[in-house]
Amino acid sequence: MTRALLTGLMLFFLEVVCESEPTHTGQEGTEDSHGQDRHVHLTPRWAFQLFNDSLSFSRADSFCRGQFSSLVPVDQSEDREEALKLLHLTKFSSAVWVRDASRAASRPMALSKRYTQFSALNFPKESREGFTRVNMSLPALSSIGVCVRVQWDPEWKEVSTIFSYAAAVFTNEFQLRGQADVQGRILLALIVHGKHLPYKASFPNDGEWHHVCVTWRQSGSHWAIYVDGDRKDMGSGTDASREIHGEGILILGQDQDSFGGNFTEPFSGSITDLNVWNMSLEARHVRALNACSPLTQETIFSWNLDLLSSHPVVREVQAFVFCGVSQQQGELQGCRTLQAPTGQLQRQEETDCSDLLPFICRSSRERYLKMKQLSESQSAQPTAFMSQLMKLSNTSKPMLGQQTSGLNSLAQASTLLDVSARALEEAQEQQEVEGLQPGDMVSLIQLLSLAADVPSELPDHFANHSRDDVQELSQNFISVADGIISEDNALKWQAIKEVVSGPMDVVRSIDRMATSLSPQLMADTDHLIVHSPNIKLEVQQQKLQEESRAPSFCGPETENQASLDCISIPHQKIRDLHNNGFQKFTLVNTWYGSLRPVFNSEKNITMEPTVTDGSQRYLGTVLGSSVISSTVLGDDQPVSMAVRFHLQHRVQNPAGTVYDPVCAFWDFDLAPETGGWWSTKGCQILSRQHGSTVCYCNHTTNFALLLQVYDAQRSPESEKALQVLTFTGCGVSLCALLFTFILFISVGVPKSDRTTVHKNLIVALAVAELLLMCSDWASENEAVCFLVTTLLHLFFMASFSWMLVEGLLLWSKVVSVNISEDRRMKLYYVIGWGLPVLIVGVTMAISVDRYKADDHCWLSVKTDTIWAFVGPVIFVLTVNAVVLCRVVMVTISSARRRAKMLSPSSASKMQTFDLTWAVTRPILILLPVLGLTWLCGLLVHLSVVIAYVFVALNSFQGLYIFLVYAVYNSEVRNAIKRIKEKRKALSFTNCSQPTSFLPSQRAPVTSWSRSRPNQSSPETSETSVPTSSTNTSLVIKNESFRKESFVSFSLKPASGNQVVQLTGFKPSGKNSFHADFVSFG
Repeated sequence: MTRALLTGLMLFFLEVVCESEPTHTGQEGTEDSHGQDRHVHLTPRWAFQLFNDSLSFSRADSFCRGQFSSLVPVDQSEDREEALKLLHLTKFSSAVWVRDASRAASRPMALSKRYTQFSALNFPKESREGFTRVNMSLPALSSIGVCVRVQWDPEWKEVSTIFSYAAAVFTNEFQLRGQADVQGRILLALIVHGKHLPYKASFPNDGEWHHVCVTWRQSGSHWAIYVDGDRKDMGSGTDASREIHGEGILILGQDQDSFGGNFTEPFSGSITDLNVWNMSLEARHVRALNACSPLTQETIFSWNLDLLSSHPVVREVQAFVFCGVSQQQGELQGCRTLQAPTGQLQRQEETDCSDLLPFICRSSRERYLKMKQLSESQSAQPTAFMSQLMKLSNTSKPMLGQQTSGLNSLAQASTLLDVSARALEEAQEQQEVEGLQPGDMVSLIQLLSLAADVPSELPDHFANHSRDDVQELSQNFISVADGIISEDNALKWQAIKEVVSGPMDVVRSIDRMATSLSPQLMADTDHLIVHSPNIKLEVQQQKLQEESRAPSFCGPETENQASLDCISIPHQKIRDLHNNGFQKFTLVNTWYGSLRPVFNSEKNITMEPTVTDGSQRYLGTVLGSSVISSTVLGDDQPVSMAVRFHLQHRVQNPAGTVYDPVCAFWDFDLAPETGGWWSTKGCQILSRQHGSTVCYCNHTTNFALLLQVYDAQRSPESEKALQVLTFTGCGVSLCALLFTFILFISVGVPKSDRTTVHKNLIVALAVAELLLMCSDWASENEAVCFLVTTLLHLFFMASFSWMLVEGLLLWSKVVSVNISEDRRMKLYYVIGWGLPVLIVGVTMAISVDRYKADDHCWLSVKTDTIWAFVGPVIFVLTVNAVVLCRVVMVTISSARRRAKMLSPSSASKMQTFDLTWAVTRPILILLPVLGLTWLCGLLVHLSVVIAYVFVALNSFQGLYIFLVYAVYNSEVRNAIKRIKEKRKALSFTNCSQPTSFLPSQRAPVTSWSRSRPNQSSPETSETSVPTSSTNTSLVIKNESFRKESFVSFSLKPASGNQVVQLTGFKPSGKNSFHADFVSFG
């Protein structure tokens, strides 16, 4: 390449910022050295730039993007009016490209939509007689469009006729022929009115399905051949004096040397989806048909096997045909244009996206003015990088010498990138301190954006170069990008943030470049790595088979990081590609190691914090890992694919802070005007380890870990102390609850609904405490941890449910409730056990995948699952708080009534004491029983002291219940007292002798006298009872008892009342009964 060409190309990116910029606000025009007009119209908010250089829609959109702007949208009336105003001021009358903002950006399609099943006809090569006739006649046609899908037999080398249309007056009226060449292509030629056009259009002879369309119109005698959506050949010069004759015969697979017969040049392969229109199809129509999208235009023949007659050797087969979507879906039916009004009408319509038209770019006013400032500064005083660039090209001043259309070929892009990479490298070596300046970075970012959109098809003068030339282009591309996103430039990104959306603009350019050039890069290999200090690009390709497995990709090894950042495609997704008919699989992966300092220079990423337990204060979100990307191409077309990636945490925890990782990806469509933003949609954490996190996302793009920073208000020592206190408290509570349960069973506490409720609460709480103590060990096994989480949820819910029952039972004692005890207990069991089972079951059915937390055995606090516990608990605590208030009110009322019975002199002092005790006593007793101590959990984030109080109150809840239900329970104390007295009576019996026994021959009768010991019944023996004794015992042997069975009666006078205790027992003490009788004297 000559030095003049090098000089012109070298300075393209230097001045592309300021080629068209006026020096004043308002509307102005400038003209460059090539005579191209640029017009700018400024509004208080936007800058509209009209480029009078004709490009296709996609190239115009790409160029605007390279200018850090976009094609002007016309869905808003304000933007549309300003664009029309610019056209009016410039007296511009032709149509210009604009953007339809209502159309969604193109995305990879689902696998099931990429292949369509067709009924096809197979013409075997073993027979030369196969043909198919279309059983309908065509009218005379001034225009015609025919599209067909063809699968050529790779072993068939002869000239073949795909279809032929013959009229009675002329046999070679309209025909499509093909032949194989030595370069492995199938060359196509069209015959119109007997004129044989040249073999030029082609498709690979690879045995795959290819979509072929041919068009002709009488006006201008224009014809064209399209292959797989692209126009491969076109021209004019056929006989334009007449139409195509009607009433002819259309034959598939044979040439008609006579009308409807004398077949020659047979076809070998398969044919399907033949359609005929009485119009000349446009390029956008062909692209839509190639993508299996229907047209609104009516056909004169649509593919239907019922309308065909075939030779017996022609077989019907089923075929899966690939539907190409190389163009954006919005371009299939046309792209939006805007034209200045003529008269009172403005024209806004859709045009073929491949047409060449001027266009209008729109950017913010601030961005436009900042770019103008940078360009003026760059022109006035060249930087070290720019000086090195001029030195390499042997020039002394900048030259404006590049067309607006930018880079038109890979050769131009390769030359520009090569000289830029060398200048960048030498400038960095000689100017270690200065480095790139903001203006240099803007120019290089523009260069990358334009180079990424260069047409990927190799032109003739570049096709002779080897794959190494394309690889060198990609290496230079990565080298320039690496210099831009280097950590050394982290602060300089702040200087250009008004112009450039951020470093993800560079990432987007790399993605586009790698995807576009992947067919050329992988032409002679199946594995390619392009490496630089901060970027690693890897392209891998393989033929899909039944057992194909996707290769994984990992970032480079570093001295400070032993573990690697890796990403992979699940094996099942690769099998899905094969099952959907894809033949080739290409994986493009990129790793970026220097983006974290660039992003974190802004200190914080705006994002909602994840749900926490309240113990930590949210400080912000930072990029906490390298960025890793993945793009999947199925048969060279992007496909939607799930990925799994494992990223290392690259941020050190400062003292007093903790990090919570979030799996995220960069969504370019989330905020288009700002270049996109981080999103978490479709991503989830699979596992979290120390210093790394494993994520799963249901799509391919650029991924990273965002670390949400929290102020750990508790020191590590406090955390350790709270853990020890929790474990100790749970252990003490568990022992206390077990001892309480044993007491209820062993001492013979009378059965009642209150006792039954106590026992169920003790069981539920004891199991929950035991599971909580074991949860740390269970976290090592995923399945066991999930089971423990479920059981913890169930038994803690049961504990709170029985606390609710305790409150309802207490309410029934305070307020009159007209319900029987049996019915009441059935209701209590439904609430205590049935309700927790229902809540846990419904929660797991709805969110089983989001049920458990990532790093411990409990419900996830990052999803709504936690409300399956928090919601019911809040309800229980609210009800029990109302019950406690009611109990306190009743107790105060009773205390006041007692105070009124006192003498007036002491009433005031005693009333104050009684009221205070009436409030304090039920609160101290009922707070732990009703679970109201859990209300402290709402305040733990305020102070570490409250955290200690919360842990102490709730971990020792079992001990409090032991004190209330056992130590200070009158029923338990009376039962223990009776046991003691029974043992005392048994001891006394063993030491006493009865005075006499008078056995009765009939039923045994016993009697005794409470006041006169000298009175006795005839049926009893004479008994001596000392009258002066305060306690009198009488031991009688009764005939109704078995041998060695006795009945002991004791009389205990106390304060005017006499209490008689009756105890029947055997000496072993195994069977006994008690009865207390109280009589008031």
